[in-house]
Amino acid sequence: MSTAETAADVLSSVATLSKEDLLRDYRLGWESRHASLAGRKEVFMGKAKFGIFGDGKEVPQLAMARAFRAGDWRAGYYRDQTFMLAIGELTLQQYFAQLYAHADVEAEPSTAGRAMNGHFGTRHLDENGNFKNLAESKNSSADISPTGGQMPRLVGLAYASKLFRQNPDLHQFSQFSVNGNEVAFGTIGNASTSEGMFFEAINAAGVLQIPMLVSVWDDHYGISVPAEYQTTKQNISEILKGFQREGEGQDGFEIFRVRGWDYAALIDTYQRAAEVCRTQHVPVLIHVQEVTQPQGHSTSGSHERYKSKDRLSWEEEHDCLRKMREWLLQEGHASEDELTQIENEAKETVKVARTAAWSEFFNPIKAEAVEVVALLNRLVKETGTENKLHELVEPLEHNPAPIRADLVRTVRRALRAVRGTRSAARRDLQNWLEQALAENSDRYNSYLFSQSEEAIGNIEEVKAEFAADAHQVDGREVLQACFDANFQRDPRIFAIGEDVGRIGDVNQAFAGLQEKFGELRVTDTGIRECTIVGQGIGAAMRGLRPITEIQYLDYLLYAIQILSDDVACLQYRTKGGQKAPLIVRTRGHRLEGIWHSGSPIQMILGAIRGMHLCVPRNMTQAAGFYNTLLRSDEPAIVIECLNGYRLKEQIPSNVGEFTLPLGRPETLKKGDDLTIVTYGSMCRIVLDAAKQLAEVGISVEVIDVQTLLPFDVDHIIADSLQRTNRVLFADEDVPGGGTAYMMQQVLDEQQAYRFLDSQPRCLAAQAHRPPYGSDGDYFSKPNAEDVFDTVYEMLQEADPKRFPTIY
Repeated sequence: MSTAETAADVLSSVATLSKEDLLRDYRLGWESRHASLAGRKEVFMGKAKFGIFGDGKEVPQLAMARAFRAGDWRAGYYRDQTFMLAIGELTLQQYFAQLYAHADVEAEPSTAGRAMNGHFGTRHLDENGNFKNLAESKNSSADISPTGGQMPRLVGLAYASKLFRQNPDLHQFSQFSVNGNEVAFGTIGNASTSEGMFFEAINAAGVLQIPMLVSVWDDHYGISVPAEYQTTKQNISEILKGFQREGEGQDGFEIFRVRGWDYAALIDTYQRAAEVCRTQHVPVLIHVQEVTQPQGHSTSGSHERYKSKDRLSWEEEHDCLRKMREWLLQEGHASEDELTQIENEAKETVKVARTAAWSEFFNPIKAEAVEVVALLNRLVKETGTENKLHELVEPLEHNPAPIRADLVRTVRRALRAVRGTRSAARRDLQNWLEQALAENSDRYNSYLFSQSEEAIGNIEEVKAEFAADAHQVDGREVLQACFDANFQRDPRIFAIGEDVGRIGDVNQAFAGLQEKFGELRVTDTGIRECTIVGQGIGAAMRGLRPITEIQYLDYLLYAIQILSDDVACLQYRTKGGQKAPLIVRTRGHRLEGIWHSGSPIQMILGAIRGMHLCVPRNMTQAAGFYNTLLRSDEPAIVIECLNGYRLKEQIPSNVGEFTLPLGRPETLKKGDDLTIVTYGSMCRIVLDAAKQLAEVGISVEVIDVQTLLPFDVDHIIADSLQRTNRVLFADEDVPGGGTAYMMQQVLDEQQAYRFLDSQPRCLAAQAHRPPYGSDGDYFSKPNAEDVFDTVYEMLQEADPKRFPTIY
């Protein structure tokens, strides 16, 4: 295990810094500290909702910033403000704009006010949603709050460097990488290293041997819980000793320990660590110990409640800025007066930035409030006081710090009070409200999906073509041909997952492709679903096109958190500033057994808004979706039918070119009496039931929705209900799951309730998972007889003479 405590080591790096460099760092450190102190006061004054700050971590982050180069990447957590200031990707005014939730991308470029303070990110996309030249910029992936959640993505950011370095076909993409010479810097608090995602990411990085540099800021606590409850031996680097490589050229990590208040040692450590990481592609962990947290965890509480007097005294003595001051004086780099002047100037600089940020945030709202009050007073004048409208105006007029919600709320209530009246003032107020709602929709609801030319809706549909003499093949062969064609078309595409490589996945859709395209393009991984997905997220952020395989749909639970909190909301939480067009390939639905028969659609639908969800009924449909998605810049999950790989299909002659639009159902069978809405493996069961129903004179229309997100954008299902007047929603999820979602979409969103002559029905699986065996499947999930009986009951209610009771 490496250390950075010898005088020779320290001098080797610090000696290269000029006095101006040293004092610049000291100034930045104090500006960051005063920003933290001022930010806490702003929260307590009610000008911000919540505050979490990076005080105590200033000096380590200044050292890290000096090792960070153009083209490098960061995946960090919410205490990295000093680092972002030091690399020039955050200004103090932007820092306060984020604290105030300023919903303007120019004022607050990280999240446009959508994330709480301390969540940083650079803008990787231009105004058209296209990637900028990321090899020339200092890049920060957009932070998320879940502790440890930055680690899976960090693996992917570093893995991309490995691919860019080792795959010559990627060297042409110079806007994304300079031959893989970039380091992915990650930061995490000591307590969050207890998360499983941390250990999974560390192991994955060690196996992959990627340029990933992880800094652990160790302040001994996780909110109020000290290290003795967090980490074995209370020392993360100590328990990771087994990852230390035995020598140069050997697999493993380089592990460094350094004290968080020792500026000179920190500079040396980060320079040496980054050089090893960058040149040798060896993962590095830097355990930054003896870090302090002067203001405690956040504005939600005081650390005096749980830290002893001795601990508080020690933290004051070992404050990193205090220690840096002592070192600068001891080494003769500055005088007392110089340092005092810097500290005072830093405080004033922060005050100016804070004032400017508040004015830029608040003044437009205040102007809107003045406008609204004037419109309301006009309305009072025109309609009189008997409606008590004047009582709404006074609180708004005297509100010293209104927010936009106050304005809209008041206007809506005012219009409610004068409903039924006619006046020019009322029309003007209605116009104001309409414009305000549109503007606030852009501020707070836009960019759930891409708005670029590569958005899903802009991908041209190309119909599948079939030769007259096309042979029937196993469905897996259609997918294999599709992947083969796409890999040839775009060298940025790669696939990773358990058993994907040598055997071509457990269902053989990648069979032979590793041999053809190489191990870098079709790659096996360990059993680690969370970081398989994270590996894909980070690589996709860097301009590559990953297909990450989750072997069975049941195992998506291991990755659902990172899919939900990271990739699904990436475009949204950056307001179009970042994207990660990840494709998650998995398989599920119909099979036997508790753990290989899952269809947790309700869970997925609720967790991944911001991704697309494709549920093809066969492998040709799946291929069409892959062709579309690989030409788009939006993330998606594709759930293939687990029992469909050996069923026979024809391979389209344009297997790598035909595209399938998302959000467009397909009518599999026309009918007159009732519409059945379903997807995936249930399509075959429903079609079987439709044949049986036809034998008793019932004509059903069968619609395959094909994608659940988006869902029937052209309202094809509502058109069907307008003719049949009855509907059954069927799937394999739990009751109230996917079927309830489809019902809401059709009856509420499409307003198809108007066409119904009978109660709409849902047919789902039992609430439990199917037991093992074919009988367990039959009695747990909907079968053809269940479909028949449900439809028959619905028609019997309408015409009991024609359809007498069966049982």
